[in-house]
Formats: sequence, structure tokens, C-alpha cells
Amino acid sequence: MAQREWTAADIPDQTGRYAVVTGANSGLGLVTARELARAGATVVLACRDTQKGEQAAELITKQIPNAKLAVRALDLADLASVQDFAEGYAAEYERLDLLINNAGVMALPRRLTADGFEMQFGTNHLGHFALTGRLLGPLRAAETPARVVTVSSTLHQIGRINFGDLHGARRYQKWLAYGQSKLANLLFAFELQRKFEDAGAPQRSFAAHPGYASTNLQTTGPQMSGSALNEQVMRLANQVFAQDAAHGALPSLYGATKEDLAGGSYLGPGGLFGTRGYPRVVGCSRAARDRTAAARLWEVSEQLTGVRYTL
Repeated sequence: MAQREWTAADIPDQTGRYAVVTGANSGLGLVTARELARAGATVVLACRDTQKGEQAAELITKQIPNAKLAVRALDLADLASVQDFAEGYAAEYERLDLLINNAGVMALPRRLTADGFEMQFGTNHLGHFALTGRLLGPLRAAETPARVVTVSSTLHQIGRINFGDLHGARRYQKWLAYGQSKLANLLFAFELQRKFEDAGAPQRSFAAHPGYASTNLQTTGPQMSGSALNEQVMRLANQVFAQDAAHGALPSLYGATKEDLAGGSYLGPGGLFGTRGYPRVVGCSRAARDRTAAARLWEVSEQLTGVRYTL
């Protein structure tokens, strides 16, 4: 008999557990926060725009009246905001069981973060690198081994870590910059798992990708570029080809809650070339498993963010 596919209905009871979901005001993050709350977790919606975060919390509460939610400000493109969020979380909560590094930007015109980093690399990778490092205390305080799930993309396969021009100052191509940031997400997730293991720490790190999921991520870049045509193309592609956000969030939820997963697993949809379907362990590019590149990226990330991991 074929094994039944895993869905959000299979999430084990999360009562008494604490979760942080970045970018939880819409799309994959909203679904992830909703389903963890449905399972009983206390969920902190970490959002750049807290007004949108409050609207998301209200939407979740309408569906799940007993949901335990909090909305807190987090701008991953500003290291001071990352520090404020982490310090505020540690002061308010004694532990953190689940950290879902979900927020991201895609294919933007070249922009810089508050700290002078290229926006996609700075937000998608460096912001989450700094956040995870600053939340290590609450993660280590979890009663059962905490999990960190970092969301990547199938487009990591076009990425290369250009250590000589990480921020695209000399040459910038928005899709290659996105691929670099998503490759960095994978290198980080796998290196974090190795560091947990080397330290004998029980925490686990996972990476996930949503396949081709319909969210507002696809239209933000064209909007910022002022390209109405590209925006319409993206909207049409979402309608025709993409799976919905509820299915796109399943790999993250799988990594966060599936009990028998090995640390360092990469999770994604199992159907139609990885673009849709139900979650399972999937493969990644050879570049994503490059330990030398991962160690170098880790060192550079510590230097750029000023965040050192103490394991």
C-alpha cells in the first residue's frame, strides 16, 4: 500500500512550544504561523510591517479562536532591528523551540540594506544569519531539541557565491543575486547543522523550499522596477502554474515538526520536478554541499554582521 502523503493535519501537538516565523504577515509565513498555532504552539509573527502583522494575527484568530500569537517588529535588512528583536524575545520568553527563517525578497532592482549590504543577500541570508545567532540562547534553553528551518529555493541552483563581489557593486543581475542568496541559505543551514553536531548540541538545522508557490514574492520585484508587464506575467504564471501557499508551506512545517527527520535534511515538494506536491527529503546542487565554501561564507557572515556563534 502506498504511504499516505504528509499534510498539515499530521503536525504533532505543539502545545507548550514557542515558535518564531519571520515574514509571517503573508504568503508562506502566514500559513506556517497559522498551522503551528493550530497545533497549539505560541507563535511570534516577526514582521517588518507590524500593522500587516496584526492583520495577519487577526486573520489567524478568526480561523483559530484560541491561537496564541504575538506580533513583533523585525526588519531583516537592518541589523539593529535584528538585535532589538532578539533581545526583546529573550526578555519576554524563556525559550525558543522553532525558528522558521522564512522571510525573503526576490529579484529586486539593486538596493542596499541599512548596513550597506546588497538587499537580497543582506535580507535573505545575512539578516537570518544574525537573527539565528542572536537567538541561540533561547534555542538552547528549549526542553526538547530546538529546530531551525531556513527557507531556500530551487533557484539556488543558478547561484554562485561571488566572494569578490558579494554585494553586486561591480556587476549586478537580479536573478543571479537571488540565486546567490538562496544558495547562501543552504550553505548556512547545512553548516549550522555541522556546528551543532561538532559541539555535541542536540539542536537541529533544516532547509526547505516551497517549490513554485503563489505568493506576493513574485510581484514585488516587478513593482519595484516599475514594470507593469513583468508584474502581469508573474501574476498570470502564479495563476496557471503555481501551487497555493498552503502547499508551499508544507516543507517548512515538515522540517519544523516531523519527528524522525535527520538534521541537515533539505525538504521540498516531491512532484513535477520539485515545483509542487507533498513534502519529502530532496536533493540540492553540488555547490550547496561545498564545505569549504560554507566555512568561508560563515566566516564572512560573522565579519559582516558582527554576530559570533557560541555553541
